[in-house]
Amino acid sequence: MTAHESHPSHGVQPRVKPKPPTVTRIEVETDRGVFMISVAAELANMHPQTLRMYEARGLIEPKRSPKGTRLYSQGDVERLRRIHEMTAELGLSLAGVQRVLDLESEVQRMHTRIEELEVQALRAQVQLAEELEKVRRSFRAELVPYRATGTQLVRRSRFP
Repeated sequence: MTAHESHPSHGVQPRVKPKPPTVTRIEVETDRGVFMISVAAELANMHPQTLRMYEARGLIEPKRSPKGTRLYSQGDVERLRRIHEMTAELGLSLAGVQRVLDLESEVQRMHTRIEELEVQALRAQVQLAEELEKVRRSFRAELVPYRATGTQLVRRSRFP
C-alpha cells in the first residue's frame, strides 16, 4: 500500500445512527389563546389578512394579549378550518357561513337545555317514586283486612 491509499481499518469512522428527534407534546386548553395571527393563519392554511377580515365580520373572536396582540386558540384554528371548508368546498358566502355557525350554536344550546331538563325529569321521577313508596307504607300501616265480609279493607280506627 502506498502512503496515499488508506487501509480499510484506518481513517474510516464507524457509522453512528443519529438519534431520532424528540417530540414534545403539550396539552393546552382548546379555548386558550396561544397562537399569534401568523401561526394561526399557517395552521388554518389562510392568509393573515383573511383572519382579520373574518374577525371584522364577527366569524371569529380571538383573545387579546395585554398589549392587544391577537391570540388564537386551537378551537379558533378549528373554526377557521371549518369556515374555509364551508366557503371553498361548499361554496357558501360568509353570510351563509355566519348563519350556519349561528344555527349550530343554537342547536348546541338546545342540546344542553334538553340534557338539563332530562336530569330534572329524572330527579322528579325519583322523588315521586320515593313519595309514592311513603304513601304505600302509610296505607299498609292504616289498612287491615276485614274478615267479616271477606277481603274488604277498612280504615283502622285511631281510638280503641
